[in-house]
Amino acid sequence: MAFDSPTFLKSQTQRPGIYQMLDERGHVLYIGKAKNLKNRLSSYFRATGLTLKTAVLVKRIESIDVTVTETETEALILEHNLIKQYRPPFNILMRDDKSYPYIFMSDKDAWPRLSFHRGAKKMKGTYFGPFPSVHAVRESMSFLQKTFRVRQCDDNFFKNRSRPCLQFQIKRCTAPCVKFVSPEDYAQDVQYTRLYLEGKGEKILRQLEGDMELAAEQLQFEKAAENRDQIAALRQVQTEQVIERGHGTIDVVAAAVDGGQACVHMLYVRQGRILGSRSYYPKAPLAEQASDLLEEFLPQIYLDGSGRPDIPKEILLNAEIDGAQPLTNALHQRIGRSVEIKHVVRGFRAKWVELAERTAEQNLAAKLASKKTLEQRFIALRDTLGLESTPQRLECFDISHSSGEAVVASCVVFDSNGALKSDYRRFNIENITAGDDYAAMQQAIRRRYTRLTKGEGKLPDILLIDGGKGQIGVAMQVLNELAVQGVMVLGVAKGITRKPGMETLIIADQNNRVIARPQQAALHLIQQIRDEAHRFAITGHKHRRDKKRRTSPLEGIAGVGPTRRRDLLKHFGGSKEVQKASVADLMKVPNINKKVAEAIYAALYNE
Repeated sequence: MAFDSPTFLKSQTQRPGIYQMLDERGHVLYIGKAKNLKNRLSSYFRATGLTLKTAVLVKRIESIDVTVTETETEALILEHNLIKQYRPPFNILMRDDKSYPYIFMSDKDAWPRLSFHRGAKKMKGTYFGPFPSVHAVRESMSFLQKTFRVRQCDDNFFKNRSRPCLQFQIKRCTAPCVKFVSPEDYAQDVQYTRLYLEGKGEKILRQLEGDMELAAEQLQFEKAAENRDQIAALRQVQTEQVIERGHGTIDVVAAAVDGGQACVHMLYVRQGRILGSRSYYPKAPLAEQASDLLEEFLPQIYLDGSGRPDIPKEILLNAEIDGAQPLTNALHQRIGRSVEIKHVVRGFRAKWVELAERTAEQNLAAKLASKKTLEQRFIALRDTLGLESTPQRLECFDISHSSGEAVVASCVVFDSNGALKSDYRRFNIENITAGDDYAAMQQAIRRRYTRLTKGEGKLPDILLIDGGKGQIGVAMQVLNELAVQGVMVLGVAKGITRKPGMETLIIADQNNRVIARPQQAALHLIQQIRDEAHRFAITGHKHRRDKKRRTSPLEGIAGVGPTRRRDLLKHFGGSKEVQKASVADLMKVPNINKKVAEAIYAALYNE
């Protein structure tokens, strides 16, 4: 039964509010806000002028729920909260869920630590940021480490030092771990670091100039020289930071829409310097132009309490939006100060907007070209395999190890949009014979598809196996044991020359049908997926191997904590010498009794 729009519209108010469009099952299709509810809702049901996507939305409407608010600002905030809760398919959905990186300064420690941070802010201390990229954080931390030399080492490493580390030798730390710096001097370095991260560079310079003059008067020429070098470093950074003119705190936001795809590019300008940039590719089903996209995008970025950039004093746009004033009011309520939203600017601000807009258009064009190429490759794979429909989801496994050590299996997933990284998985392989890739593959596939059969994900249309009939047999055995249906197993065997582009494909069936000359576009898709699986496996293997090699053999021994480990290493000079020691030798170490010595010897001997 079609939605009775005339009757519904007669009862609507002209006050501001939000509306939720629901389908026949009561699922939310779209959430919108309006300054005038009656006028806005009437625009969906006019006889002509609707875009194709809007017409599709209207056909699916079974009912509409309306909430009246006092102001348009209240409607904006309510709309934002409901979109986050229901994630309707016709609203903009943010695909990039990565959190922003921060610089963290601990304050509970006697010797505060500076560190990189990403994720929930659970530790006690000060979080500076967020920064638009990891590179911006690393660059800032490197400068601070060379200039003010506040420690950046892990707390466990710091507490168990008996002598300074390499950072002290290369003058990137003052070695508070062994009290080579006084608490007062270290506190001063911490204060300078805080001031720099708060953007108070001029205040630091004034303090350093005063410290330099005082040190010179007291004939502390080495201290004065350190202050001089710090001043020079800060002056250099300030010189590099000035782009054009101005010292504003500004976000430049430009949107581009084409071919049903969207890109929003943001430039982050802090104290007159473009600190970094970031591109978003939101799903924007109903957006037809840049203003429509920005109207929905900006509240999700700036009203979201987690993962958003710090709110600047100005936001510059490449298109005018109707909701600028409600968003300004909402931000004022949220942060307690005014934020200007502009789309008409001049001078260097106009150049920034032009730069962001051009970048958004270029990135979107590249994405569209990539998507078109990907579609062509999927179609070529369909034709090569003789399938009735184009496959929508592919998985590929790969194994990585070093002579059987730290074996890791990877599983990567591709769909029609490319790599689906949220569905990637790694498996640490255990309890197999070293170098037995068949057993490793079997274990990985069994663990993966046991979970899928329990509903913890989607089954692929095609499972790619990097190998010939042996690897295919292993995969088919596992799938048959788990009663997995509807998944084609496709082996990719290297040719005699083992060169890319010369592979043959083997379809797992009764005859293991071989396709000797696949279409090149299909092979390019397979190579892309296989290379990604290989990269993902190698990365996991290196992390696991390096972690194992960084772990001391003394860790995990009952009764041997950080203090005893430190005493053992200090006494013998290293873990290898500890492993050579007898029980009697171990008992010569302070605080090591016979029981503990026997436990250490037994653990290391078994090792």
